[in-house]
Amino acid sequence: MLTVHKMHFSIFLLLWGWILSTECRTHRQGKEIHEVYKKGSRPQRQRREAQGEAHKQGSPILKRSPDITKSPLTKSEQLLRIDDHDFSMRPGFGGPAIPVGVDVQVESLDSISEVDMDFTMTLYLRHYWKDERLSFPSTNNQSMTFDGRLVKKIWVPDMFFVHSKRSFIHDTTTDNVMLRVQPDGKVLYSLRVTVTAMCNMDFSRFPLDTQTCSLEIESYAYTEDDLMLYWKNGNDSLKTDERISLSQFLIQEFHTTTKLAFYSSTGWYNRLYINFTLRRHIFFFLLQTYFPATLMVMLSWVSFWIDRRAVPARVPLGITTVLTMSTIITGVNASMPRVSYIKAVDIYLWVSFVFVFLSVLEYAAVNYLTTVQERKERKLRDKPACACSLPQPRPMMVDGSYNDGDVNELGHFMSEDGDKQDRMMVQLALGSERGSARRKNQRYVSMRIDTHAIDKYSRIIFPGAYILFNLIYWSIFS
Repeated sequence: MLTVHKMHFSIFLLLWGWILSTECRTHRQGKEIHEVYKKGSRPQRQRREAQGEAHKQGSPILKRSPDITKSPLTKSEQLLRIDDHDFSMRPGFGGPAIPVGVDVQVESLDSISEVDMDFTMTLYLRHYWKDERLSFPSTNNQSMTFDGRLVKKIWVPDMFFVHSKRSFIHDTTTDNVMLRVQPDGKVLYSLRVTVTAMCNMDFSRFPLDTQTCSLEIESYAYTEDDLMLYWKNGNDSLKTDERISLSQFLIQEFHTTTKLAFYSSTGWYNRLYINFTLRRHIFFFLLQTYFPATLMVMLSWVSFWIDRRAVPARVPLGITTVLTMSTIITGVNASMPRVSYIKAVDIYLWVSFVFVFLSVLEYAAVNYLTTVQERKERKLRDKPACACSLPQPRPMMVDGSYNDGDVNELGHFMSEDGDKQDRMMVQLALGSERGSARRKNQRYVSMRIDTHAIDKYSRIIFPGAYILFNLIYWSIFS
């Protein structure tokens, strides 16, 4: 047994020694292979060094320009030496004012609001100045263009829009900001911005008005002693898109001006103005306001040709025209600011309303005078019979047989004013009792029922006065 155990132990030791010797030999061979690969032959080393240099120098596309500004290994901050200067101060601090030129390209006039008295405009705002701290060496005098990330690290003019209510820089798909630097330090700074600014409008001639609005640009911190703001090319600094159009306005003119603004606490500042003149299109208001109002006035005149006793016809006509005019006035004022002065459209609508209202009052006067006249006639008919023994009137019967000679027998039925009467033919059956047989004899006569004099005069006075009003109105405001 002991011999067997010794044999097993000897075999185990032999196996363990063989495994260790094999692993040591493998490890030593691996190191030798690695050293050989690392050292390699001379051609191999030269080939690897050439590949490394080619990798460092980049692809042939990047070798087009020998300019150091185009080198991918040079950072823009290092090339412009941004860390070497304090860009919180303006260029040439302590010296004369730095000139900053401005030009603007108007992309669109988005809206004009009469209620809020403002306008919304989208434009490209560009600034030009020179900052020698940003100069850099260049062999071909080419400029460098950057996006908005570098703008936050250098000095740019602190422009703002005076009297603006809302404004923002477009940020789709990235911030619409561009910075272009030339080797001598000249800078172009451009941004696309939409601004809503106040416009003081005068509605005294609305809707026949012309409005002039302005967008004002100014430096917030730097007075004229530090920053001289000016239009780069005069009036040519303002460019507009020919396709700009508005639904209610015709754009007549764009022009630029420059003025000085004074603040008692801080001093004088250069201020640039973008002025534009807008003339309102009148055709929309002719269709929606003036024509309906005129038609309502003309409709109210129809009652002058309706019989004065037709109360159910004339009263609703007058009330309908009055209510329609009230609706037109309310609709116009709902879309306008609550100004404290009278507008041109208010004059037209309220005068038209007065004409309609007077037509209702005219019928009220006619109806009242007619009632008084009939009351007098009734009293005359109810008096005792005189010596002429006129027969008592009987119920009227419609018939076509009459003669003008019979009218003289009823002369007291004529109108007391003596005017020419419009004749409405009726038959008046007059019966007379003769003798004890009380036989009734009927005579047919004609009776004239007049159209009141007020109606006749109104047919001429109302249209004539309204036409005269229109001539005066359009000659003044057009």
